[in-house]
Amino acid sequence: MATPIAQPGLRKQAPRWKLKAAVRKARELTIVGHALASTRHPVMAQIVPMRYCNLSCAYCNEYDKVSEPVPIDEMLRRIDHLGRLGTSIITISGGEPLTHPGLDEVIRRIRKVGALAGMITNGYLLVPERIERLNNAGLDHLQISIDNVEPDEISKKSLKVLDKKLQWLAEYADFHVNINSVVGGGIKNPQDALVIGRRAIQLGFTSTIGIIHDGDGQLKPLGEVERRVWEEMRSWKKKNYSRFNQFQEAIANAQPNDWRCRAGSRYLYICENGLVHYCSQQRGFPGVPLAEYMQTDLDREFLTEKTCAPHCTISCVHQISHIDHWRAPQTSRISPGTTDGLVNIST
Repeated sequence: MATPIAQPGLRKQAPRWKLKAAVRKARELTIVGHALASTRHPVMAQIVPMRYCNLSCAYCNEYDKVSEPVPIDEMLRRIDHLGRLGTSIITISGGEPLTHPGLDEVIRRIRKVGALAGMITNGYLLVPERIERLNNAGLDHLQISIDNVEPDEISKKSLKVLDKKLQWLAEYADFHVNINSVVGGGIKNPQDALVIGRRAIQLGFTSTIGIIHDGDGQLKPLGEVERRVWEEMRSWKKKNYSRFNQFQEAIANAQPNDWRCRAGSRYLYICENGLVHYCSQQRGFPGVPLAEYMQTDLDREFLTEKTCAPHCTISCVHQISHIDHWRAPQTSRISPGTTDGLVNIST
């Protein structure tokens, strides 16, 4: 698919946009400093207001077609509980969060408790008026994953469908936008990731690439063509075109990672039922209602090794856990997805 060359929107050049970007960067640096100074709070929580999604991507296990939105009063209570725990970044995901009727209120509440407000969306419902509402609500970051250039039976999240949405974001959005392209997971044309990444840069966004996990969030090794695409996009980081994480190199080579997963402590996943999980792929662990999640839970999970970690591809957990890779060896172990209990491994 040929895409027209477009200049980033005039909004990006406006003093107001530049000021907001500078303030946002300062807040991000404060978050990093706080995370380095103290281990006793979540750095990021991902929260689901809607399990329903308007799309049906074949590789995704994080949606359904029947769920109702979480009532807005309950969503606000959950945000308050994340604030009580001292959460620095709260990212709204789904399902498709833009289908929730109270989304703007949720974003405002995130900002009110002092957290950075992010959102992961498929982008289908973005129009200029909706983007302006997100600006006014105080959204800080938005990510769209685009899987291919032309829609197919695997994914409808295509550049052909979404390119107009991207142009509107370039023109109207006051928040940071990242476009994530993918390899693996049955995507037919790995080279599409290159087209998507270049288009993102062309419009003034940041660009990342992800390796799609299987249904359990575990490693799916890259094929030869996929690997070449991944290597090329990795080289772009020298031009500031994209950001890559060291852990992805092991995944691309079908090798395990040696790291300390801090899920359940530094990273929380809050499902539509209001339960705290390690991540979207390990539901049920620890499976504690957010309203009952306490400092003792954060402290315990910080020191708990997860046996699923070596082959994990969940990038947000890797990124957050990297802050603490150098400290606090883990002294107990749990095997999510099995009947194993918590095992003490301290010596």
